[in-house]
Amino acid sequence: MTASSPSGASGAGARSMADDIRGRSDDELRALVTRRQDLARPAPADLSALAARAGTRASIQRAVDSLDLAHLQVLEAALASGVPVRPETVTRLLGADEDDAESSGVDGSGAAVVGSLLDDLWSLGLLWRSPEGLHPARAVTEVLPHPAGLGPRAADLFVRLPDDPATTADEAPSAARAILDRLAWGPPLAVLPAGSPARVSEGARWLLEHHLVASTGADQLTLPREVALALRGGRTHRDPTLTVPAPTGTTVDQAFVDSAAGQQVTDLFVLIDELAAEWGLRPPRVLRSGGLAVRDLRRVAALLDVDEARAAFVVEVAYAAGLLADDGALEPSWAPTPAYDEWQQQPAGDRWATVARAWLGSTRAAHLVGTTPAGMTSSVNALGPDAHWPPARGLRADVLGQAAAAGEAMAVSPSTLATAVRWHRPRRVPSQLDTVVEAVLREAEWLGVTGRGALSSAGRALLAGADDDAIAAAMAAHLPEPVEHVLLQADLTAVAPGPLAGSLATFMRLVADVESRGGATVYRFTADSVRRGLDAGWSVDQVLGTLAEASPTPVPQPLEYLVRDVARRHGQARVGSVSAYVRCDDETTLGAMLADRELSALQLRRIAPTVVVSPVAADTVLGFLRDNGYAPAAETPDGGVVVPSVGRHRTPTQRSRTPVTASVVDDDLVTTLIGTMRAGEEAAAYHRDQLATRQGPALPSTDPTTTLAVLRDAAADRQAVWIGYADGEGQVRRLLFYPERVEGGRVHGTADGTTRTLSIHRVTGAAPG
Repeated sequence: MTASSPSGASGAGARSMADDIRGRSDDELRALVTRRQDLARPAPADLSALAARAGTRASIQRAVDSLDLAHLQVLEAALASGVPVRPETVTRLLGADEDDAESSGVDGSGAAVVGSLLDDLWSLGLLWRSPEGLHPARAVTEVLPHPAGLGPRAADLFVRLPDDPATTADEAPSAARAILDRLAWGPPLAVLPAGSPARVSEGARWLLEHHLVASTGADQLTLPREVALALRGGRTHRDPTLTVPAPTGTTVDQAFVDSAAGQQVTDLFVLIDELAAEWGLRPPRVLRSGGLAVRDLRRVAALLDVDEARAAFVVEVAYAAGLLADDGALEPSWAPTPAYDEWQQQPAGDRWATVARAWLGSTRAAHLVGTTPAGMTSSVNALGPDAHWPPARGLRADVLGQAAAAGEAMAVSPSTLATAVRWHRPRRVPSQLDTVVEAVLREAEWLGVTGRGALSSAGRALLAGADDDAIAAAMAAHLPEPVEHVLLQADLTAVAPGPLAGSLATFMRLVADVESRGGATVYRFTADSVRRGLDAGWSVDQVLGTLAEASPTPVPQPLEYLVRDVARRHGQARVGSVSAYVRCDDETTLGAMLADRELSALQLRRIAPTVVVSPVAADTVLGFLRDNGYAPAAETPDGGVVVPSVGRHRTPTQRSRTPVTASVVDDDLVTTLIGTMRAGEEAAAYHRDQLATRQGPALPSTDPTTTLAVLRDAAADRQAVWIGYADGEGQVRRLLFYPERVEGGRVHGTADGTTRTLSIHRVTGAAPG
C-alpha cells in the first residue's frame, strides 16, 4: 500500500507493519526486542501481539527518545520525504549526497551512511517495509508532529501553493519576509496577538494572499512544509550531524590520575568521619518539610572547612550510602546509622566501593542544594525531598560513559562532554545540561571516580559494572596505608603522616582540632579541645598516656602543661539543677562569675560562699559558662560528675534500601521469548485456518435476551440456527441446531440428528442458519 503522506499509514499500514514484523528472522526479532526492551514486559503471546505493542505511542515514544542525533535527523528527514521513504530522497534532504557530504558531517559515502541509519531505524521498528518501500510507523508521526521543525503539507492545510514558492518568497515585502524567516527553520506556527503592529498584519495578509502560509486559526499562521523546504534550500536540517563528534581533551599520566583519586578518597573518608562524629554528638533537627536547615549546612561547611557545595555533597553521598538517616524520633534529627559503625571498620577499598556505587545509582542531585528551581519560591535544602531528581542517575551515567569513551587517561573538557551527551541523547537532556555536566565532573573528582580530570582505574571498574571486590581492589591499590601514630610537636600540634586507624582517629578528633588536611593531617591542641576530651570522661593521665603511646617521641612539655592546666581547672565549678546551681570551692571564681556582665542573662545569685544558683536550665548554664572561658563540669544529684555519651547518637536500625533498577532483558530470555511467540503465531494461524474452513457464518457474541429472541423466531419458523455452545469443560462448540420449543431457560431441539436440551446461559452466540 502507498499512502500520500506519513499520516496516511493508518489501519492498512498497521497490518502491513504486523506483516513486516512477522516476516523477520529470529536474529532480526532478537535485535528488535533487545533494543526495545519494553516490548518484552509482559511477554507477548505471538508476533501479532509484538507488532501491536511495537506500534503503540508509549513504546514508540520511548524508542524515539532513545535515538542519537544521527538517527533522529534521518528519521525526521524520512518523515519529511513522503511515503514510501526513498533513501536517495532522505540523503538529498540531509545534504549528504556526494556534492555536499562534507557540510553534513559525514565521513565517506553519505548515501551509505544514510542507508545504514535507515536500516537501523527499520531494525528498531520505527520504519517498516512493504513492496513499495519504507514506511514510518503510524505513532512516529504523533511523537514527531513537526519533524525538523516542518509544518504539515500544503494538501493537508488545503492550500494551493504558487508554482515556485522560492521565487514568490523572494518577491515578498520586508514585513512578510521577516515572518517567513522566523518560521523557515521552525517552529512552523506563528500567533498574531491582538494589537499587532500594522506592518506585521500587512505582511501576514500578503503571505495569505500569495498562498505562502495557511490560516489555521483566528490569529494563527502555519507555514506549509513545501514552502519551508524551499526557503531552506531543500534541506531539512540547518546543521546535520550524522557522525558522532570525536571527544577532545588532554592526555594525563594514569599513575598521576590514580594517585590524585586516592588522595581525594582519603579526604572524603575524613570528611564523612568528622561529620558522623559531630552529628553523633549534636544531631541537627530535621526540618518540618524534610531536609537539613541552611544554618546547619553552614555549620557543617565550617566544621569540615569546605565550601557549602562540597558540604552538601558529603552529606548527600553519606545519606545515599545509608550512613546517615532520620532517627525517626518524635522530634526527628539527622544522625549516623548503625551501618556507619560497620562501614567504618571495613577496609578502605570496601568503604569506597560502598560509597561510590551508592553515588552512581543515586537519584539525589547535590548540585541543586541552595538553588531555586523554576516554579519554586524557596531554595532546595540538603537531604530534602526537592533534591530528589530522577534524571540525575541517567545523566551521571551518560556523562561518565562519554568520558570513558574518550580513552584511557584522557581529561575531557566539560563543554566537549556536554556536546557528546547532547548528540547521544538529544531528546533527553535538560536545558541546564552544562551545569549538570560540571556538577557531575566535580562530584566525580571529590569521590575519586576521576583524578586530574580523567577517569581513574577504579572509576572505570565502577562504570564497567565490576563486582564490589574488583572495585575495592582497584581503589585500594592507590590508597595510603592507615597509620597508628602521630608526630607530636612543641607548638601544640600533631602531624598524622597518613590516615589514622580507627580508635586513634576517634581520639584525635576528640582532643584536638583539624588544622589542615592533605597527604598529612595537622591537628592542633587547644584548651577547648582538651576540655572536650575531659568532658567525655577521659582523665588527665589517660589523655597523656594515649598521646605517649601514639607518638614515637615523648610528649612535648608545652602540650603536657596545657593538658594538666586544663585538667586542674576542669570541674572546679559544678552545675546542677535548681533550675541550676553552681558550686565551687574557689570563692574567687564564683565572685568572678557574679561580676561577669556576659553571664547576666543567667541571673546568678549567691546562696552560700561556695554556691550560686540560677533560674536557667542546667544545660544552658553549662554552655554559657564554657562559652565565657570557664571550665565547669555537669554534676549528678549525688555529687558525681556527669560523663556524656560522646558521638554515639545513632538512628534505629534502618531497613536496607533496595535501589530502583531496570530489569534487563538478557539473551536467554529473548531466545525463549522468540520461541514462544513463534509457537503462538503458529497456533494463531492454525486457529485462523480453522475459522476460514468451518461451515456457517461468524457468530457474534449475543446476550441472553437476544439469544432467546433468535431461538424463539427459529422455533416458530421451524428454521435451523447456528449457535456457539459452551460444554461442561468450557470448550465452545459450533452447532447447527433445530429448536422446537424454548421454556424455563432451556431450548429443546435436535442437532446432528440427536435430540438435545441446551441451557440458554451456555449459548455464547446465535445467528440464523
